[in-house]
Amino acid sequence: MKAEPCAYVIFGATGNLSRTKLMPALYHLDAARHLPDGTRIIAIGRRPWDQATWLAQVKEMIQAKTREAVDETVFQRFCERMYYHRGDLEQEECYRELADVLTGQNHFSKNIAFYLSISPSDFGTVMESLSKHDLFDEEYGWRRVIIEKPFGYDLDSAQALQKRISHYLNEEQIYRIDHYLGKGMVQNVLVFRFANVMLEPLWNRNYIDHIQITHSEDIGIDSRGEYYNSAGALRDMLQSHLLQLLTLVAMEPPVSMGAEALRDEKVKVLKSIRPIPKEAVHAHAFRGQYARGTIKGEKVDGYLQEEHIPPDSVTETYASMKLYIDNWRWRGVPFYLRTGKRLAKAQSSISICFRHPPLQFFRDTNVQCMNPNWVLLGIQPQECIRVEMTVKEPGLEMSTRTTSLDASFRNSDEKAIDAYEDLLLEVLKGDRSLFLRFDEVEYAWRIVDPILQTWAIERDYIATYSAGSWGPEDSRLFDKESQSWRSTLTPECQ
Repeated sequence: MKAEPCAYVIFGATGNLSRTKLMPALYHLDAARHLPDGTRIIAIGRRPWDQATWLAQVKEMIQAKTREAVDETVFQRFCERMYYHRGDLEQEECYRELADVLTGQNHFSKNIAFYLSISPSDFGTVMESLSKHDLFDEEYGWRRVIIEKPFGYDLDSAQALQKRISHYLNEEQIYRIDHYLGKGMVQNVLVFRFANVMLEPLWNRNYIDHIQITHSEDIGIDSRGEYYNSAGALRDMLQSHLLQLLTLVAMEPPVSMGAEALRDEKVKVLKSIRPIPKEAVHAHAFRGQYARGTIKGEKVDGYLQEEHIPPDSVTETYASMKLYIDNWRWRGVPFYLRTGKRLAKAQSSISICFRHPPLQFFRDTNVQCMNPNWVLLGIQPQECIRVEMTVKEPGLEMSTRTTSLDASFRNSDEKAIDAYEDLLLEVLKGDRSLFLRFDEVEYAWRIVDPILQTWAIERDYIATYSAGSWGPEDSRLFDKESQSWRSTLTPECQ
């Protein structure tokens, strides 16, 4: 698909997401000459800035995040694409003036992408106002709307939000963004699985013991106290990012890499996940909250001491769960997912543990280290693919050690590309492969809703863990005593 020029209208352009992700990503796309000629960027914000002030702010945003010094020639070209539109989302005047700008004599493209970098509670209001001023009319060009997560607060709210926005847009116009799907290493999971035929015979319940998906952070909640206390780790990470990773690992080969074929297979996985009855929640899910501790040698506060957090809050900052996929390939294989704030290390990874050999040939020898084979996929910050196996140590005795075959995702001379660069460009191409279809969102909420409902009424107690640890003790989730959380991408037995 070829990228087409458009008017990129960004609501919330002065906010944190725009500052740290969107403006630097658009600049890098322009620097690489991926933005088509005629593409303009309309930044909407309430701040009383003129064009010169806005451009100065943009330069600060880019300098703070760019991978190298700002190229003045590129930046000048980028500035020529910029247009600052002051307006309040709650006032009709904002949309009337925007419509005049887009349809006036400013030479804006007839193709328009609206990026809603705003609170989900404002989605419906903004869309209603855009529709009222005919800004979704596709008579002369396409209209696409990019929506940031969270898409809803639970199943009911997600369905209500979808019902409201479907009054104004059809599904093909909606781009629900999950920045995880824009990460190069996440996309490499698909290549690793489907471009290497040697893996296919092993990728099933006959050879795989269990699969772990981890997203750990060593940071706390920063200034997001009000949002985070109403969301929690399960909504913030598990329902969206980690379930998406699970679908990529577990899906069947799609008939093509087309958007609908790819998303059809992901939905099949979500529909095959065994429902968790409310009476079984404690056997399948665990939550915890960080207390005071030490991160990188510095003492840090616990969650209850953070700004805007009620002293009796039982919002989880750590969540883990066990899922089963009841289909032919994965029946009986547990998938363990976990995420947490203030953990020992920042790391996102997929760890695939293979079964032990059916016979232990080395039980009467000096072999002490007989770990199972693992396939390790490092997502961030370490991007890697590793296959662990047992080999004999040099020498006369039968001794072994674990070694790994490493496949680096990026060569040393290759630059990292931010996920938002890829996703923003895909909107221009009209490729929805890396964006979520509503049935993906809906079935993900169906999976976690029983857990959310159970935790909502259990407000007397929540387990705690020291900041800087690997979280609370939740070993009861595991099916076997031999299973435990894998917290490293290096061999655990040398």
